Amino acid sequence: MKFSEIISQFGETATNHSLTSNPDFDPEIIGVAAIDEATNGTLSYVEGPKFGSFVSKTNATALILPQDEKLQELAQENGIVWISTSDPRLLFAKAITLFYQPYRPVPEIHPTAVIHSSAKVGSDVYVGPHAVIQQGVEIGDGAIIHPNVVIYPDTKIGDRTTLHANCTIHERTRIGSDCVIHSGAVIGAEGFGFVPSRTGWLKMEQSGYTVLEDGVVVGCNTAIDRPAVGETRVGRNTVIDNLVQIGHGCQIGSGCAIAGQAGMAGGVKLGNRVILAGQTGIANQVKMGDDAIASAQTGIHSDVAPGEIVSGTPAIPYKLYLKVCAVYSRLPDMYQSLKQLQRKLKNSND
Repeated sequence: MKFSEIISQFGETATNHSLTSNPDFDPEIIGVAAIDEATNGTLSYVEGPKFGSFVSKTNATALILPQDEKLQELAQENGIVWISTSDPRLLFAKAITLFYQPYRPVPEIHPTAVIHSSAKVGSDVYVGPHAVIQQGVEIGDGAIIHPNVVIYPDTKIGDRTTLHANCTIHERTRIGSDCVIHSGAVIGAEGFGFVPSRTGWLKMEQSGYTVLEDGVVVGCNTAIDRPAVGETRVGRNTVIDNLVQIGHGCQIGSGCAIAGQAGMAGGVKLGNRVILAGQTGIANQVKMGDDAIASAQTGIHSDVAPGEIVSGTPAIPYKLYLKVCAVYSRLPDMYQSLKQLQRKLKNSND
């Protein structure tokens, strides 16, 4: 694909490009690569001046650059064609789709798949080997059910949703359109509901529903639990990484991003566009407002206001956390100073 063809695909997203000054140099681009691994014929990107040194070192033929004239001039000096944009990483994500499309099987029902006679399967659906679709299941048009997927009774799967190999969808689950459930994920299994009694732990049946709205992405080996009553709900276009635990009755807003190994106890409520970094833990019934952010390994035990950024365990405001971290490394010296001061006071009193 010629560099000029790539520019035409981006349209108005690309604000400027090197062909305006050198239209005769229009190299062939054969793929995309990280800037430190790029080879001749590949397209890469630089996010900002912080990574400007890579422009002189890379073997990439083309770069997506920020709106920075110095970086653009440097690329030109090194014989690299370039496109500029306000968000290079976003444009690079779009560039990848020009050279790679995920595997999508041709619609068919594999002969080894087990589909109950009462299940309703839409048009242009792929059902892979050894998949199991139980009674009362409804699957929308264009859905993809990869091998070994198990779908329990009373489940609905929306149009164009993909269930990757070996994921399990339990009863009373509703998954919207254009969702992606990755391998090993378990959606709608029983929440951790046990009540203490004189004879031991009494199991509380989990009779509620698990709802994933349109466009939700769930990573590998993530668990989203079904509640005793009511719903566990994940809002539209929320993305969830691998190894995430979402407890029974949680309410997750739209457009949230939840990184790997984050965990939520029952009844947690996240607003819209909330971000949880890796290994964040949230206690039972805690609420986080719209646009709140928790940095990695944050332990949240009380509500977080909309737009607030929190860190640490227990969670505190991010700016305060930075001050605490600065003091932490000085604690040994401060302790020695305190001991010396105590000795001086003791000696003066004697």
